Amino acid sequence: RWMTKNLDVTVYRNGDAIPKVTNNAEWAALTTGAYCYYNNDSATYAATYGKLYNWFAVNDSRGLAPEGWYIPTDFEWTTLGSCLGGDNIAGGPVKEMGTTHWHSPNIGATNISGFTCLPGGYRLDNGVFTSISTVCLLWSSTEFNTGYAWGRYLWYNNDELFRFSYNKLLGFS
Repeated sequence: RWMTKNLDVTVYRNGDAIPKVTNNAEWAALTTGAYCYYNNDSATYAATYGKLYNWFAVNDSRGLAPEGWYIPTDFEWTTLGSCLGGDNIAGGPVKEMGTTHWHSPNIGATNISGFTCLPGGYRLDNGVFTSISTVCLLWSSTEFNTGYAWGRYLWYNNDELFRFSYNKLLGFS
């Protein structure tokens, strides 16, 4: 079972607050979980795109996902891609159709999976925001090494479900 909207929580499953970090230097120095809104602008982005989380929040033992849910592993992402015809075309079936939120041409977007992936952009490890409406980046719970973890990304201009290891300081949906 997969959620059909971007995660949007401010507390861990046990009720502890997840720190909201807006300052770029503070974000760049994190070694613990944090969240933010794209461009630190909740009025414009929160309702549609939810929040961006670093991987430390994803991996926190207090649980980032709500009760009954969890962040998928790299293997589960791979399985989803396989079930949708392989990573070379699996991006289209999980992307929201049209160009209401995605830049044109939003290639391959059919959303036949019902996943409704949205292009919430991301926050770089230096705190800068980029790529709203062009890319969706999603964490897995699987660590690659001490500085990186596995994730997936989708672009507006193709229908692939890309697998890559990312710096844990990045902020993803």
